[in-house]
Amino acid sequence: MSDDAWEYESPEYAAPADAEALTAAETETEVEAAAETEAEAAAETEAAAEAEVEAEAEAVVEVAEPGAAAAPTPATVGLPAQRTEPKSPLPAPRAAAADAGIAALDDATWQLSTDMAPLPPLRQCLEAILLVVEEPVADVVLAQITERPRDEVVQTLQELSAEYTEQQRGFDLRQVAGGWRLYTRAACAPLVEKFVLDGQQAKLSQPALETLAVVAYRQPVSRSRISAVRGVNCDGVMRTLLTRGLIEEAGTDVDSGAILYRTTPLFLEKMGMQSLEELPALAPLLPSVESMEEIETLA
Repeated sequence: MSDDAWEYESPEYAAPADAEALTAAETETEVEAAAETEAEAAAETEAAAEAEVEAEAEAVVEVAEPGAAAAPTPATVGLPAQRTEPKSPLPAPRAAAADAGIAALDDATWQLSTDMAPLPPLRQCLEAILLVVEEPVADVVLAQITERPRDEVVQTLQELSAEYTEQQRGFDLRQVAGGWRLYTRAACAPLVEKFVLDGQQAKLSQPALETLAVVAYRQPVSRSRISAVRGVNCDGVMRTLLTRGLIEEAGTDVDSGAILYRTTPLFLEKMGMQSLEELPALAPLLPSVESMEEIETLA
């Protein structure tokens, strides 16, 4: 065996090489173990941080009240930042949000039970309603509409009526036919009548007056009967009287089926009568027998 072969195979020179390899392997193992330990520690730290953040968020949600500011939470990678500005307060009650001018009114200020804006005082509401009614309205109806006690409504109406009289207004609030309504003063009647009638109504013609008289005394009467009494066709005149509202249909004749006509309540109102019984008698207005004979002789 040569010297070179003996040198490498000799234990004295082989031992140092085996020791170096063993040391390197041990160092590598220790590095891997340390790396695994650090990775486990980092994972445990991150999990603990996430659990702490979730616990704090749940606690804030449970104890938070309206209007209270949310507590800031630590910023975490991958999680949104917690809201730091205060929450919007709940809407204030309707009464607290009322207009200052309305809140300064007296006890007469009121509001309907429904969800409506505050209304003016009761007296103003009653005046507005009475201005548009076409017939007297009962105080019970006014109390239902305004949703106020009946006694308060009646008292307010009486106060308004006394106030109008004291101030000498051109209108008056009266209680008639079981209800309340605004009327013009009697002293202003000539001016009101002139305004209403002047140039707005034409007088009836003589044929129309004659036809209306026949209907008034012979009602219910048909057109043919009216034409026979007057001796002329009366269709045009009848249409005029119907348009004016002085006559109206009153059924049909049993025998001929012709339409019958009669006067209306407007006719009584224009004539200033309560019923047809107040019509003047015809006998004093008819010509005498002698006059009829003279007319026949002359004919």
